[in-house]
Amino acid sequence: MQKATLRAIRQCVIAVLLIAVLSLTATASARKLLPVDEGAKDASFKTFRDSLIRAVRQRNTRFVLSVLHPRVHLSFGGHYGKKDFLELWKPDSPKSELWNELSTALLLGGTFGISEGKRVFWAPYTFIAFPDDLDPYEYAAIIGENVRVRSQPNTSASIVTILSYDIVKATRLITENTREVNPRGWVRVAVPDGRNGYVASKYIRWPIEYRLSFERIRGKWLITAFIGGD
Repeated sequence: MQKATLRAIRQCVIAVLLIAVLSLTATASARKLLPVDEGAKDASFKTFRDSLIRAVRQRNTRFVLSVLHPRVHLSFGGHYGKKDFLELWKPDSPKSELWNELSTALLLGGTFGISEGKRVFWAPYTFIAFPDDLDPYEYAAIIGENVRVRSQPNTSASIVTILSYDIVKATRLITENTREVNPRGWVRVAVPDGRNGYVASKYIRWPIEYRLSFERIRGKWLITAFIGGD
């Protein structure tokens, strides 16, 4: 009788653990991150951001420098200010990644919030709205609608599934010790049903990628942070 009772208890524990594991898996694999943009809620910020977007498209270094906070935060390694900005990004170089990073972050919207008692706008939404309970190095957001997941990293490969603003587990780092790396222009992902596939890199973004914070200081909107990582 005791053995039967013990066996029943074990079965119950296993069942509870299985349900817990399945629940955690579902939590991580069946979630979406819908785009959000509160920029238009503040007319002064909208006007400022529109001007900044135009300047970025024109690669207007002078304008961008004019809207940087004197102590703009640029890295977790102690880089601050306009001098470091110029050294890190080399905006006048034809190979500078600055303009692409700024454009992507700005065009992906964002939200207002309070940080250290100050009103701040954070962009893009994939940073500020990403769920806190998911590892930002392991999970990323699909940033488009009806995005094709391919069986191989090319546009002629078969379609595994189609996603719209889903959060997926994704391979981010490419190192010498990593056997499975992301081919250029593609990211390997695990889709909600557990299958693997590839998404074009322009349709996916990690929350730890470059983001911007803006504050209105003495009547003028300034970029107070332009930073990546965690």
